[in-house]
Amino acid sequence: MKKIQYTELLKNLASNQTQPIYLILGQEDYLEQQIQDAFQALVPSEEREMNIGNYDMEITSLGVALDDATSAPFFGERRVVFVRNPYFLTGERHKGGPDQDIEGLQAYIDRPVDSTVLVLFASYKKLDGRKKIVKTLNKQATTIQIGNLNSSQINQLVKNQLNSKKYTISSEALDQLLFRTDSKLSRMMNELPKLMLYNIKEKKITAESVDALVSKSLDQNVFDLSNVVLQKKSKEAIDIYQSLITQQEQPLRINAVLVGQFRLLLQVKILQNQGFSQGDIAGKLKVHPYRVKLAMQTSRHFSMQDLTMGYTGLTDLDLQLKSTQKDPELLFELFLLRFIGQQIA
Repeated sequence: MKKIQYTELLKNLASNQTQPIYLILGQEDYLEQQIQDAFQALVPSEEREMNIGNYDMEITSLGVALDDATSAPFFGERRVVFVRNPYFLTGERHKGGPDQDIEGLQAYIDRPVDSTVLVLFASYKKLDGRKKIVKTLNKQATTIQIGNLNSSQINQLVKNQLNSKKYTISSEALDQLLFRTDSKLSRMMNELPKLMLYNIKEKKITAESVDALVSKSLDQNVFDLSNVVLQKKSKEAIDIYQSLITQQEQPLRINAVLVGQFRLLLQVKILQNQGFSQGDIAGKLKVHPYRVKLAMQTSRHFSMQDLTMGYTGLTDLDLQLKSTQKDPELLFELFLLRFIGQQIA
């Protein structure tokens, strides 16, 4: 198997350098679309309707896709065949779908058609390496991993996109954009057009523009909520909580993120007390450095006792939300009263 980077793949395709079979691993909508566009560009626009096939294995037989792959291009030089949702490469069980000709795919991989480029989009966390067909693909396909991008890779892709439009972005703005979009590349890319329009004169994306234009994610809102809880600002905490409920956020989900935030604050404070740096903590906890930076700034203002009481109180609240029919807002208010009362005591 030959593994290449996403950028190398795009460069090769732009130069009309192709391999017979590609395996695209992981899920990242933005990169998947870029890759699809690059493969489609291999076929002249007037030939695409007849020479590009797109098959979803959830609803289409693999035999249909293989028939297309083994056909000669129609009045052209190349055929591109996309195979999506190849669940048979995983350990997942699939009921109700068409029968899949795995042996036919095995035979095709062993003897691919020169005029066809076969691209399998496997948007899964992992494949079943015990399967013969997976072993064959691992040996003979060109593989590109687009899932599980780290923060550095995401940062670079965003910067590259902005550079192509003659824009720059401050490090603070990039951190804020990552945080507000939960480090989702597709969401970040979707936010760039309005940020560029807003900063069209300066050609530089600022933290102020990100704050003004990019809506807060649940994590961002819960970060604010955890801060006002720790600061014993009960009215502000209830206002934020009610606002999240109004936005159709589920109480269990809100509480789960709150528990995660308090757990992070506790972990960061413990590791910081042990002498770990911001980068070391981020690596150890596998959390984006900007989140660790914010957690360090917050946790230093509160005692280990405060953070522990908040965490245990929220885990108790989680049990109540799952086991009673009481109003979630009332349960949250009772948690606040107990937490603030314990702090005062």
